[in-house]
Amino acid sequence: MNLKSSVPCAAKRIVAVCAAASAVLCIGTSQAADQPVIGLITKTDTNPFFVKMRQGADAAAQKDGAKLITAAGKFDGDNASQVTAIENMLTAGAKAILITPSDTKAIVPSIRKARAAGAIVIALDTPTEPQDATDALFATDNFKAGVLIGEYAKAALAGKPARIATLDLAPGVSVGVLRHNGFLKGFGIKEGDASIVCSQDTRGDQAKGQTAMENCLQKAPDINVVYTINEPAAAGAYRALKAAGKDKSVMIVSIDGGCEGVRNVKAGAIAATSQQYPLKMAELGVNAGVEYAKTGKKPTGYHDTGVTLITDKVQPGVDSKDTAFGLENCWGNK
Repeated sequence: MNLKSSVPCAAKRIVAVCAAASAVLCIGTSQAADQPVIGLITKTDTNPFFVKMRQGADAAAQKDGAKLITAAGKFDGDNASQVTAIENMLTAGAKAILITPSDTKAIVPSIRKARAAGAIVIALDTPTEPQDATDALFATDNFKAGVLIGEYAKAALAGKPARIATLDLAPGVSVGVLRHNGFLKGFGIKEGDASIVCSQDTRGDQAKGQTAMENCLQKAPDINVVYTINEPAAAGAYRALKAAGKDKSVMIVSIDGGCEGVRNVKAGAIAATSQQYPLKMAELGVNAGVEYAKTGKKPTGYHDTGVTLITDKVQPGVDSKDTAFGLENCWGNK
């Protein structure tokens, strides 16, 4: 877990430095202390989705005159690092903490402690369980994102019998559950349906997505639809399919809408993806945090940051935009 400030540490301005083996924190002079301190904790600092989110938060913080401190887990599911990051950010004087929770249940006690200490906590992308453990949620409607690609896959099959592989996130993580269930709803089936011939967890990782797809092909060589939790998992699935000579006969649908993912849609590796907007999530979260720090006004409830189906193979009855739109808006980056 890395903890970094977007404000550089200069020797003549530093009054304190807090350092640990896994975290570095810079605290400036009284001039810097006048700035609202906003914390951002993502699941990892390597997934492109969270890289883009951090860029959005940094841009919003600079625009709002805030000091942004960032941290990330070592891997998706690393709750311990997120707990430590919350503690460090409170010590650093953060008045607002934005978090994409890795473990949506286990992080709740730490979030409640932060709120009791006077900070607001805003979930980005992934709701906690319960959702009202945070002050507010700025996120894609992940269930709707799943519904969109489920509807698309059903329409694209044009009545052919489905043999579906689901490449999921991890057990019990709300964002993965919502997307998976949305896909089933959109496709018009329920959990346990005979058309689902393989399900594997990938943690949203490309290498794990490839391995999961290889395992599914061994179990059910006649798979013709692959649902993936995100585009890195989709890229891994495509590699496995291509190696098996099945990349032309199997349809992959996914969720993310990142620039690389949209390029993969344009190239035909992914048939369709539900595009979400992490830059917007981060911007709205920072704005709300700065407003609280300055006025005491707290954000509340769920704020939908939007989702759009992206494909170049339009299906009747399914609303979508093409990859030109997707590339112009990939992850909110125009």
